[in-house]
Amino acid sequence: MRAHPLHGPHGPASFDDLAPWLLTLPPSLGPVRLVAVDGHAGSGKSTFSGRLAAALGGAPVLHLDDLATHEELFAWTDRLREQVLVPLSHGETARFRAYDWVARRFARELEVGPEPVVLVEGVGAGRRALRPHLACLLWMELPPEHSWERGQLRDGAELSDFWDGWMRAEHEHFAADPTRPYAELLILQRDGGYEVLPGPHGAAPAGPGRP
Repeated sequence: MRAHPLHGPHGPASFDDLAPWLLTLPPSLGPVRLVAVDGHAGSGKSTFSGRLAAALGGAPVLHLDDLATHEELFAWTDRLREQVLVPLSHGETARFRAYDWVARRFARELEVGPEPVVLVEGVGAGRRALRPHLACLLWMELPPEHSWERGQLRDGAELSDFWDGWMRAEHEHFAADPTRPYAELLILQRDGGYEVLPGPHGAAPAGPGRP
């Protein structure tokens, strides 16, 4: 068991401390520290992950939207394991085709290299099947009703039917496979930045064996 990161002398007391702290964690997937950013749709995961990746010197970001499909909103675990986790665990570059949400097919090829930190962001990034491979699990602390409202405002009225189905699917997913109870850090968006708080699972062991 490791001490909670915010309680130690070298823990991330703020967003500026988070990137260097992540680099001190032991690798969790071959040579990679796989870090998940989970939260409700519309909670700001992509924006936060982009900022964290920049703070890490350009760390790769895997967007789960590239692996999900209209028919498989959450049934992407096998694709992720076979196309991304297995190559990274061997220190190899992962190559996969990203789903085109307009054309409704897998299209352009993307690559994720075995960098010191790889971020995986999206709803369900901290799901049960992924947790054994994670060095750290972050949760965007925004209630679903606020997240979904932001997401719908972002996407516009033309996607209202999609959002109706999405909200039901997301509710069912987290009811069966919750993420927040296993998060080591909670991320709150504030004016001009982010606040880093202890998560419910702050004293969890990293790597294989996590629940």
